Amino acid sequence: MPEAQIQPSCGCDAVARAPLLSIAQAVELSLDQISPLCAPQPVLLADALGRHAAQAVTAPHAMPFFDNSAMDGFALRCCDLHDQQDLPVAGTVAAGTEPGTLPPGQAMRIYTGAPLPRGADAVVMVEQCTDHGDRVRIMARPTPGQNIRRQGSDQDAGQPLLTPGTRIAPRHIGLLAANGITHVPVTPRPRVAVFSTGDELYDGGTAPQRAGRIPDANRPMLLALASAAGAIVTDLGILPDDLATTTAALRELRDHYDLILTSGAVSMGGRDHVQAALRAAGGTVKGWKVAVKPGKPVLLGTLGQTALTGLPGNPFAALVGFHLFALPQIARLGGRPVPAFADAPAHAGFDWTRKPGRAEVFPVRITGTAPDGQPILNRLGAGVSATLFPLAQADGLALVPPRTAQVQPGDALRWHPFDGTDRPSPAPTHGARHAF
Repeated sequence: MPEAQIQPSCGCDAVARAPLLSIAQAVELSLDQISPLCAPQPVLLADALGRHAAQAVTAPHAMPFFDNSAMDGFALRCCDLHDQQDLPVAGTVAAGTEPGTLPPGQAMRIYTGAPLPRGADAVVMVEQCTDHGDRVRIMARPTPGQNIRRQGSDQDAGQPLLTPGTRIAPRHIGLLAANGITHVPVTPRPRVAVFSTGDELYDGGTAPQRAGRIPDANRPMLLALASAAGAIVTDLGILPDDLATTTAALRELRDHYDLILTSGAVSMGGRDHVQAALRAAGGTVKGWKVAVKPGKPVLLGTLGQTALTGLPGNPFAALVGFHLFALPQIARLGGRPVPAFADAPAHAGFDWTRKPGRAEVFPVRITGTAPDGQPILNRLGAGVSATLFPLAQADGLALVPPRTAQVQPGDALRWHPFDGTDRPSPAPTHGARHAF
């Protein structure tokens, strides 16, 4: 990949004439600005939820730790039942107690999870016994090993419990706790700073100081996206459309964060100052303008050891740019595999004729399943590029390549499903009643 589509000395005319980067080129260029954060961080198991394993975690011992009963019932030797159904009861073994030794010709009352008495080779469930206190009648003859969970039958010592890069979920917490593990090596969380630009923006919930202003949607959205991706996020607020102020802000941020995300002021308008401010602050522009719709004016650069990704002010374009460029950057910073965008197969459930030339990303909703088992997707928000409203009903984002001029029902698509936290709640069934 050539270092720069635009050198710091380029003038506006040269910038305007620079060829558009393909999505693949822009992704590669964005990742070239990133070096993984190296040192694993050991954290308490209670703090590991949502973090990513930095190293493999293996079982320190076999599970179960010892032979134990899978049922409430009676432990015995199968050979003691050749000539009789009744056995004396020698005692009781409960979970958490010493197992003891089973005397020949006798049974021991046992509870689920209790260690198997030495000498026993089967457990008869209580439903198949008649308990007379000091004696028990066995109603169904057992076979050796019946209702016994053998030591190591769930997992061997040394078996992998977590592989590197695994995002630790509650089920992993349970597995690690069951193995007695109290600390987990996790990847460092990248430090990501986010600010918006624009004199028209104000923080929602406060009254605008003058007419013509709108609430800032991009910054809260990008903060949430970066946090969900595992970053430590810092809200840098809203910058005005002023070159000096933007330059001073960037200069102050140099080397304090791993990644800076901006939204707005990255195009060629007279009040789009982020590119010029980056250079004036001592940074380097590595690339600009991507052949994607929406989201062509994406800025990729560095500020010392800090990467900077400037996203468009169009809210939907900012979201698309995050998934395309910032999400892979955060993954690489954290030492995790870089996620591919729109790598899941699907089929179109719509007819669409468009102007080729740029790849196009749009929200989609699953409307059915094709015979090959792949989802059928319906396009949402047709003809509307700036609003986030269609995403409220979307299951993900689909992408058509630059040369595609028409999409017909049944055509193959590639799409990027949202994860469970991003997907909308299903619509309630009419007339449904909920039991609490």
